[in-house]
Amino acid sequence: MGIENLNRIFNPKRIAVVGASDKEGSLGAKIFSNLIVADYKGEVFPVNPFRQTVQGITAYPSISKIPYKIDLAVIATPAHTVPQLTEECGKAEVAGVIIISAGLKETSSNGASLEKHLLEYQKKYGTRIIGPNSLGVIRPKINLYATFADKQARPGKIAFISQSAALCTSALDWASEAQVGFSAVVSTGSILDVDLGDLIDYFGIDAQTRSILLYIESIKDGRKFMSAARCSARTKPIVLVKAGRFKESIEAALSHSGSLGGEDSVYSAAFRRAGIVRVEAISDLFNCAEALAMQPNPSNPNLTIITNAGGPAIMATDYIISRGGKLSKLSNETLQALKRVLPSYCSVANPIDIYEE
Repeated sequence: MGIENLNRIFNPKRIAVVGASDKEGSLGAKIFSNLIVADYKGEVFPVNPFRQTVQGITAYPSISKIPYKIDLAVIATPAHTVPQLTEECGKAEVAGVIIISAGLKETSSNGASLEKHLLEYQKKYGTRIIGPNSLGVIRPKINLYATFADKQARPGKIAFISQSAALCTSALDWASEAQVGFSAVVSTGSILDVDLGDLIDYFGIDAQTRSILLYIESIKDGRKFMSAARCSARTKPIVLVKAGRFKESIEAALSHSGSLGGEDSVYSAAFRRAGIVRVEAISDLFNCAEALAMQPNPSNPNLTIITNAGGPAIMATDYIISRGGKLSKLSNETLQALKRVLPSYCSVANPIDIYEE
């Protein structure tokens, strides 16, 4: 049920925007407008009990009044209304909910109580929840912009998953300039239900995704995260920035997402074991994204090393073999071509040592 419902979030046929509005500057107005302007190919239904129409489209007073089965509901209403609305979604058999609303666990004890009720409804009905406090979800290939972000994105093969909404908007700004596309952009929010492990599992088998980039501040279920990452990293590169390396930044992460991080050295060791590449700066993450967008994945484990010194060649060989790779056997045709262009003292075996040439 989990993956099936996630698929209905990321490939929905019918979407309801709860809190859709005509009020300029409101989240509900922006999200609904984004879906309409982007020419999303599915059906979009505004839900607003105080309006007969929203942006020229017939509105419904509640999710239960929509005469069709809804795949995805986007909730952008005050925090105190969210549990009841989520329960209504569960009763209506909505597969997934994106909660844009903030003001829950990350800000107050009352918010924590609201999240407790949310989790009860999620378990009761099986509705998958992204958020709360999420920027939303983007799937460029199907023109899905269930978000209040301003920027659109071009289709690509990179899934970007972020615990920071601001980093999502930064990624969209950068990608627009660099002409890099995404298979998906997901703002996790404070992670009540759908977590990093779920998302890595999903995009690990998603045909549109070739690599996964993450910005994370904390991991709730380490075992689940590691299992998903180990499995997916075998076929798709996973690169991440982990913020919250020091005591002060860990406390900042707690106030931001409502989750507490752990010792940085533990995270680093876990990432290495899972086959994840960790970078320290967002600029490095974006540089990796650009490289991954341009570089096709190897079709097999056979690799050729070109070096200008013996020591690095040996270390590179050790690294490749230890991670399941193999050294390619060069064909006679390739060997003869190399001999024609390289000095006689250069080795044309694999690794190819060109010395200082």
